[in-house]
Amino acid sequence: MKNFKQSVVYQIYPKSFNDSNGDGLGDLIGVVEKLDYLKELGVDYIWLTPFYISPQKDNGYDVADYYNIDPRFGTMEDFELLVEQAQARGIEIMLDMVFNHTSTEHQWFKKAMSGDETYKNFYIFKDGKEGQAPTNWISKFGGSAWQYVEEFDQYYLHLFDVTQGDLNWENEAVRQEIYKVVNFWLEKGVKGFRLDVINLISKPEVFEDDTIGDGRRFYTDGPKIHEYLKELNENSFGKHPDVITVGEMSSTSVDNCIRYSNPEEKELSMVFNFHHLKVDYKDGDKWTLMDFDFAMLKDIFKEWQEGMQAGNGWSAVFWCNHDQPRAISRFGDDVNYHKESAKMLASTIHLMRGTPYIYQGEEFGMKNPYFTTIEQYRDVEAINYFNILKEQGIEEEEILEILRAKSRDNSRTPVQWDATENAGFTSGTPWIPVGASYEEVNAEAALKDQDSVFYHYKKLIALRKEYDIISDGNIEMMLMDHPQVLAYMRTLDNQKLIVLNNYYGKETEVEMPVELVSDAKILISNYKDSQQLAEKITLRPYESIAYYIEN
Repeated sequence: MKNFKQSVVYQIYPKSFNDSNGDGLGDLIGVVEKLDYLKELGVDYIWLTPFYISPQKDNGYDVADYYNIDPRFGTMEDFELLVEQAQARGIEIMLDMVFNHTSTEHQWFKKAMSGDETYKNFYIFKDGKEGQAPTNWISKFGGSAWQYVEEFDQYYLHLFDVTQGDLNWENEAVRQEIYKVVNFWLEKGVKGFRLDVINLISKPEVFEDDTIGDGRRFYTDGPKIHEYLKELNENSFGKHPDVITVGEMSSTSVDNCIRYSNPEEKELSMVFNFHHLKVDYKDGDKWTLMDFDFAMLKDIFKEWQEGMQAGNGWSAVFWCNHDQPRAISRFGDDVNYHKESAKMLASTIHLMRGTPYIYQGEEFGMKNPYFTTIEQYRDVEAINYFNILKEQGIEEEEILEILRAKSRDNSRTPVQWDATENAGFTSGTPWIPVGASYEEVNAEAALKDQDSVFYHYKKLIALRKEYDIISDGNIEMMLMDHPQVLAYMRTLDNQKLIVLNNYYGKETEVEMPVELVSDAKILISNYKDSQQLAEKITLRPYESIAYYIEN
């Protein structure tokens, strides 16, 4: 049985991972073909984003059938083969479960729309007020969170796209159906679940207008959320001690995340939060350009790392996923210090307290594709905002510059396997263009270079299994006032691990407290000749060093 604190999870966005049949879309057999590569890297779990039957209005997060695989990704036999072949290599499968809402194409919703009261009660239908929607809440995708249905003279709630009706978790029949779904996949040998926006499932008893915000304060970490998660745990994955779970938590708090992930609460193994990925949002607005706020980044890591520790909660730690730009293009320097900054960012996360997640391509330093025209984009959010910003009078070139930095498509371009046409992703035409850097930045080149970003990730994954201080040690953030360095110390019994990371392309000096300076070995660094631990240490551009001390 795997220890999730010593484990590393690798996220696959199947559509862009590897195409086995030349139709331009990645598929499940494409994942099977790359299992030896993932074994070489050393990961413990593969998290697959949704591949269920879906109209794909929200990249598969609009599920029309929880039990069947969308033919574009393959068949159930392909999935069973993937589980079997992954397990043969010591890798387990984690599935993405979307239980806040279903697609309006789901049978339950279709029955609701036909007037079947049983299924209408699976969703949240409300009467309007004075010819208006029941509340003034805003959908996460823009516009009202309510859709009018003329036949019923009522509105249904959709916190996301209009084609994603929110499920009514107050209804026990809904909860029972959800347990059935989880248990179905457990029987298929699945050993992990990532629960999409799970902290939004508990809605308030009274639906009211939000006079100060967009409505989220009424349904985020809602009144019965902990009750629902305990019940879900008890009726499904909680019966299997070898199954891990991670909850995606939207706009959440440390206190709630402690409760979600403290083992005594019997809810989830760990949680994602996204606060650290908003430090380059000018005045909180994603669709702006600004350098990331380094002091804010450090403060957020301190609050979450030390706060979760104090309450015995557990975090999923990460930089990248299918909704975020590439971290190296965002927090590093993907031109002048590609290798150094990619390794530094990896060390920052992998030596922290929490279970690290790697997003496909991150392990060899994939960067943003730097598209030059709007026609290259596929993401509905990016295309919508292109038009919104244009209406606001912003020049097209400036809008493209914003998209190059902020669009979700930055992480959705095909994995760059080699330097051949289409980066070795497909023999056909890829569904989205390949990034411009594929000839230099690709998996094949990384595997041939012992000093590559790939082997740095491989070493970090191995160190987490070898040194208990990484998986189990306490953490304390250090050098909080240093303008260039993110530093922390891990402690366990008589051991210390001091981690120093220079976040900028210029040299800087670090003064270490005298009492910490002792015989130390360098556990990992991103320069061949890093300086030994001393009272004064000079860090070169993007230099990252981890010192291990055993007293």
